[in-house]
Amino acid sequence: MAAATNTTTPTTAPLSMKLLIDRKARRLLFAEASKDVVDFLFSLLVLPVGAAVKLLGKDGVAGSVGSLYGSVEGLDYAYVQPGAAKDALLRPAVLCSLLDGSSLLRLLPPPPGHHPTTTSSRSLLLYRCTSIFNSSCRTYITDAYGKACPTCGNLMTAAAQYLPPAAQMPAAAAGFVQGVVTYTVMDNLTVMPMSAISSFTLLHAFAVTDLAALQEKTVQLGYNEGLEILRASLQSKTVLSDVFLGRKDRGDA
Repeated sequence: MAAATNTTTPTTAPLSMKLLIDRKARRLLFAEASKDVVDFLFSLLVLPVGAAVKLLGKDGVAGSVGSLYGSVEGLDYAYVQPGAAKDALLRPAVLCSLLDGSSLLRLLPPPPGHHPTTTSSRSLLLYRCTSIFNSSCRTYITDAYGKACPTCGNLMTAAAQYLPPAAQMPAAAAGFVQGVVTYTVMDNLTVMPMSAISSFTLLHAFAVTDLAALQEKTVQLGYNEGLEILRASLQSKTVLSDVFLGRKDRGDA
């Protein structure tokens, strides 16, 4: 008997950050963030451009990448080289323990009403064509159950599993950075370990003279905020202000 598939969605506590705002100067100085938040921010570096466009939408990215994505999406298979798969560009795989390409950055809670299923924290369920007569069908694999095979048109429903090499297996302590300290995140997403000395140095660099004008604001970092951080990181140098304070009311409580 085949082993039962685990379809339990792990519970992920919402992430949060503390923003330090100078109300007098109406600006965000920096944020205080945990390991999990920093892991999420660093995971943006391994997100392929095609995956970013898929998450944000063709009209949600600056420049012409959205048009490029739409060109591939609309290209008829008659113009695609044999053996080439459009999904390799439209839904690129992310082989990194920091990021699972089947959803938006698993370090964040899923969007409302979204209940993904997982097979294992160490495997990704994939599917291939059921045809046994055409060897070309074996060159295609997908993570979308029932997708039409680009070679013969049969449904791709034969289960297969991708198992990363042992060197790429997530360690017991997942993520990238250590959790022994709190981290400072600047408005442009510069990250550094936080300390009392570094905090005072930053206040001096910002020429803050009125400590009474400083205010802490705790913000939640969920799926929607994760998308907005991704979008802003591709377009702006004031990411945290754009996402959590808004362009019109920066520094307001």
